[in-house]
Amino acid sequence: MRVQRVVLSSRPGLNGVPVPENFRLDDATVHSDLSDGDVLVRTLYLSVDPYMRCRMNEDTGAEYLSPWKVDECVDGGGVGIVEASRHGACSEGDVVTSFTWPWQTRAVLSGSVLQKVDPDLVDGRLSYFLGAVGLTGLTAILGMREKGHVSKGANQTLVVSGAAGACGSIAGQIGRLDGCRRVVGICGSEEKCRALVEDLGFTAALNYRRDDVGLKLRQLCPDGVDIYFDNVGGGISDAVIMQMNSDGRVVLCGQISQYNKDVPYPPPLTDATRAVLQRKNISRERFMVLHHMDQADAALRELSQGVKSGQIKVLETVVRGIENMGAAFCSMMEGGNVGKQVVMIAD
Repeated sequence: MRVQRVVLSSRPGLNGVPVPENFRLDDATVHSDLSDGDVLVRTLYLSVDPYMRCRMNEDTGAEYLSPWKVDECVDGGGVGIVEASRHGACSEGDVVTSFTWPWQTRAVLSGSVLQKVDPDLVDGRLSYFLGAVGLTGLTAILGMREKGHVSKGANQTLVVSGAAGACGSIAGQIGRLDGCRRVVGICGSEEKCRALVEDLGFTAALNYRRDDVGLKLRQLCPDGVDIYFDNVGGGISDAVIMQMNSDGRVVLCGQISQYNKDVPYPPPLTDATRAVLQRKNISRERFMVLHHMDQADAALRELSQGVKSGQIKVLETVVRGIENMGAAFCSMMEGGNVGKQVVMIAD
């Protein structure tokens, strides 16, 4: 069976900016004669995510991430439908998802890496399994609950950077629903600012490309910042931390502004930022959702209920065609997406 796949054509270099030409569309052959335990899947949607930039390097900088290999098919989050199976947990017609789905139109995978999902959880919007009701949503809700510690009635202020992205857009809504009095999002365009406030219920939003982040935060957060959900790092995060109250909490989720740089993860802080954290007793803890998967089922049910009831709104940018995987990834890295960036491979 002939399929199309996306391979890593070249690496951008340790301090390089990825370009679509780092990826290449190839033809390949998939053998439909399955061995015991194998499953033939047709790909419906593929995810592109910031952490993938680390996988483009020979050394990912993170012990839990393996590098992509040049001239080999890349992988990530995916959802599709079972076309044939020799695995007891998968049947023809099942909708399945995986964190290690190859960027191919069809693939033969071990059934052990696939998770069967119920389309009713997302009202048939299967791409949501890659975002709001998938690993991204889990990162947002468990990150807020395990590290943010919102207290109802405490009049807390939450700031979210990368707030119009896949994770930040959910984290801000979780903070609002859990009881934050003020939720302020930081993003990169006026369109995104409007979406955060008008569609997602954020109290306010600022455009870091236009506004002085420190000055605008002082205006929007007159009582300081209690919780900071950090998706970007760098100068934006320094500015937020400078506005934080004593005993505040930084949820270290991502550092997208630093992923093109040859620095360790998490990247080092400035001396001034470290001094503020120490002087004000602000906790800054890295959050890894894979360490909390024992809570995943209950959290996914809660996310599903929130999405289906309309309490949690989903922002999504969908590109069509496997040939556009590289362009979609690079656009996402530059902030071209609103909400979760996915690529539709087949209807």
